[in-house]
Amino acid sequence: MKKDFMFTSESVTEGHPDKLCDQISDAIVDHFLQKDPCSRVIAECAVSTAIVFIAARFSSAESIDFSNIARQVISQVGYDQNTFNAKTCSVLTSLKELPAEKCSFDEKTLDDKAIDRITVKNQVNVFGFACNQTSALMPLPIWLARKLSRRLASARLQKILTYLSPDGKTQVGIEYRNRKPKRIHSITVIASQNQEDTPNLKQLRDEIRQAVIEQVFLDEEVQPDAKTRIFVNPDGPFIIGGPSVHSGLTGRKNAIDTYGEYSRHSGAALSGKDPMRIDRVGAYAARYAAKNVVVAGLADECEVQLSYSIGLARPVSIQVETFGTGKLSDEAIAALVEQHFDFRLAAIVKQFSLRHLPSIVKGGFYRKLAAYGHVGRMDIGLPWELTDQASLLR
Repeated sequence: MKKDFMFTSESVTEGHPDKLCDQISDAIVDHFLQKDPCSRVIAECAVSTAIVFIAARFSSAESIDFSNIARQVISQVGYDQNTFNAKTCSVLTSLKELPAEKCSFDEKTLDDKAIDRITVKNQVNVFGFACNQTSALMPLPIWLARKLSRRLASARLQKILTYLSPDGKTQVGIEYRNRKPKRIHSITVIASQNQEDTPNLKQLRDEIRQAVIEQVFLDEEVQPDAKTRIFVNPDGPFIIGGPSVHSGLTGRKNAIDTYGEYSRHSGAALSGKDPMRIDRVGAYAARYAAKNVVVAGLADECEVQLSYSIGLARPVSIQVETFGTGKLSDEAIAALVEQHFDFRLAAIVKQFSLRHLPSIVKGGFYRKLAAYGHVGRMDIGLPWELTDQASLLR
């Protein structure tokens, strides 16, 4: 196991075309569940110049306006250029409506035997990870990259930098010593600008360093130093950005959605799926377990892997990797995890109230996950970010 290394993670703003697709897909999930918590839906989206394409399979007692939802998201994200905006873009749909079924269960009244009868309908390996590098128990590179991308978006929305358009990217490289963050190796911010009021490149770089980078690192323990390499739009001006420059697709940013590739992440997309998809909610349950292991002091780093097979309720395998940081053997920690966490599909849905959160959370729930991460969020009260099982693990 390497102890000294350099690792880089990236993040993107909500205006990146892939994230725009994720938000449209999850807004569709929210709208279905707000009207009918028993809705089943898989929604995928692609965007390009002046075009939005939505493919969805769904079963619900209610109906929604797919085109209107897409236009609302595009408008809220901030795309109003001539080349791509909510009013003039074409929204194409390929929809398959399945027969509405009676709600298969009420999670509030489920007993253990009933939970065991509800099986998964797809096979998948999902991963959850936690480490003590940050207060959110996330790897430092993705934590900082996300902070930069959120600050870049805030500078646009608060009109601190009026020339910014919604699309942006960030990247942070961290040097590790003995698997602990030692210094900031590099910082990259790529900001797109509106065509009509673009500043010169020197002004852009100076203002982003002051309004974005310096603000993000005000309260960080690991600070840039004299040797930190800082790049702002290193390839020159990035005019407009967004779908008119590069296309987008739902589920293409799994690493950004999770751990910035510092840990393994699930191969299946997280966005655009209702909570009865184990490839989505299993990843949340695995993060929940890994975070509690670290808070319990059993390891400094913990990765939980759950493997599911079609037709079974429980994972066929529960594996734990602590990268040499465990206070107990990985096998012993895995046994504790299996004892104290219920990874059956219906149990996860019941514990986290996943079918009802879109109605409880103002403005919807799943769309909020579609930008800036499904895990490690400090701005939303995510049930899988709780550490209420740590005392039991101790």
